[in-house]
Amino acid sequence: MVQSIADVALQAAAAAADKKAKDIVVLDIHELTPVADYFVICSAQSGTQLEAVARAVRDKMDELGVRCRGVEGLEEARWVLLDFGDVVVHVFRQEEREFYHLERLWGDAKQIPFPAPQLQ
Repeated sequence: MVQSIADVALQAAAAAADKKAKDIVVLDIHELTPVADYFVICSAQSGTQLEAVARAVRDKMDELGVRCRGVEGLEEARWVLLDFGDVVVHVFRQEEREFYHLERLWGDAKQIPFPAPQLQ
């Protein structure tokens, strides 16, 4: 059972990992912006994998009872944003991830270890 928003973020990251997403980062941004509490950022090797990762994350959140408020970028399959309210998941193709470099943009955010001990 999900007990916190951090757990939701970690479960989203785990769903991405199940589809072989790479370089998964979970950022705690709650003290930096009102936009969300956590960002989950990961990379996919192809448009097909990007879609599979996005679908797996959305399915996991549905299973947990967390409603998806919006999806952007799925048609282009270069960078998909999944908005779950307090958790926002970014699935990038490698080129877009390097270009936008959200980890640098949110460099003051606390990085949450993933995989979390309870998920291993």
